[in-house]
Amino acid sequence: MIRIDPTKSSLRQKADAAKLGRCKYLIAVLEEPSDPKNIGTVIRNVNALGVEKLYIVDSKRVIPTSWESMRGNKTLLKTSVSGVKWSFVKKFKTTEECLDHLEKNGYTSVVTSPHIKGKTNVILQDGDFTQDKLAVWFGNEARGISNLAVERSAACIQIEMYGIIESLNLATSTGIVLYEITKQRREYQKNNKRARKTNPPIKKS
Repeated sequence: MIRIDPTKSSLRQKADAAKLGRCKYLIAVLEEPSDPKNIGTVIRNVNALGVEKLYIVDSKRVIPTSWESMRGNKTLLKTSVSGVKWSFVKKFKTTEECLDHLEKNGYTSVVTSPHIKGKTNVILQDGDFTQDKLAVWFGNEARGISNLAVERSAACIQIEMYGIIESLNLATSTGIVLYEITKQRREYQKNNKRARKTNPPIKKS
C-alpha cells in the first residue's frame, strides 16, 4: 500500500511511488555516446522502465560533468522529457574507470553486441538477467562496444532480427533490451524479496 504524504507536491508524490517499481542494482551504461539527443532519449527510457542508475563513459565531454549541469542542459531536458531531473546519472572519463568502479561494487557487466567467438553469447529473450547486481553496456552509435568492455563482460546480448537491416539505433536498442531485463528483474524481485542471485547471465533452460 502506498502512503501519500499531503505535504508533498503531486509530482513528488508520483516520483516517490515510482521508486517502488524501480529495479534495484540495475545499471545501464552508455560507452562514448556521440549525440546528446540520443543520450536524452536513453535517459527517458531508463527512467520510464525503472532502471536504477545510468552511467555514461564520456571522454570527449559530449555532456556536462555534474548532474546539476545536466539538469539544466536544454537538449537533455527536452529529449529526456525532463527525465534527467528524476534519474541518477553518473559520468566516467574512461571505460576502465567505469569497469573498475562496477567490479569494486560487485556488479556483473554484460554488453549488447553481435555474436563474439569465445564469449557467452545470449539472444535477449533467451537470457536470464535476474542476478543480484547487473550493469548493461551499450556502445557508441557508430563503432559499437569497445574491446575492453567485451573482455571484462560476462556475456554478449544480441537482439534477434529478421530483416535486411541488422542494426538498431541507440535509443531503440536500449528500449528493447532494458524492457526485457527490467521485466524479468521486477518479477524476480516480487517473488524472491530476500533472495540474492549471483550467477552470471545464462541461457534459460
